[in-house]
Amino acid sequence: MNPHLDHLLSRFPSLAACTPAIENAFGILSAAFRSGNKLILCGNGGSAADAEHWAGELLKGFLSPRSITGELREKLGGPLADKLQGGLPAIPLSGFLAFQSAFANDCDNEFAYAQLVLALGRPGDVLIGISTSGNSPNICRATETANALGLRTIALTGNTGGRLAKIAEHSIMAPAKTVYLIQELHLPIYHCLSLMLEDEFFGAP
Repeated sequence: MNPHLDHLLSRFPSLAACTPAIENAFGILSAAFRSGNKLILCGNGGSAADAEHWAGELLKGFLSPRSITGELREKLGGPLADKLQGGLPAIPLSGFLAFQSAFANDCDNEFAYAQLVLALGRPGDVLIGISTSGNSPNICRATETANALGLRTIALTGNTGGRLAKIAEHSIMAPAKTVYLIQELHLPIYHCLSLMLEDEFFGAP
């Protein structure tokens, strides 16, 4: 077992049932990044904050400094390369303030994330929809759009999975029913995946 996953389960034994789903998500994400694809994340409220948080762990160093080396370092030059870190492409759809306000004003806001997926998503990218209930209409619409475009889709949700778990290709269902308890389990799950990906692409610190 991956040491980060082993450490996760030692701290949160209730997540043992999620082990295959976490390993599967890691395989999907690592394959996408290796192929030059990106991760798109979406959620509402606290889950939108989780989408931003997760992207932040991927776009810069987490535990590893992710030093710039090799040909890229030569192209950048030492002084610039010393100030930068390796990153994995991750876009949280909770941003895009001008778009979000325009779409809410002009269109049906239930489809705002779906519109962003349509504009930004490409076959082989990964969409992760975060919803504690699994029934958030806008997250479901985004996932339906991603499926139609040929993206890989993963739901991060609660123990019932809701509609989202039926729409997404793969699901990680945190074993809790109350919103805040589900959210408390989502964070260590995506931290674990971030650490696993960091080791895979940048080496252990």
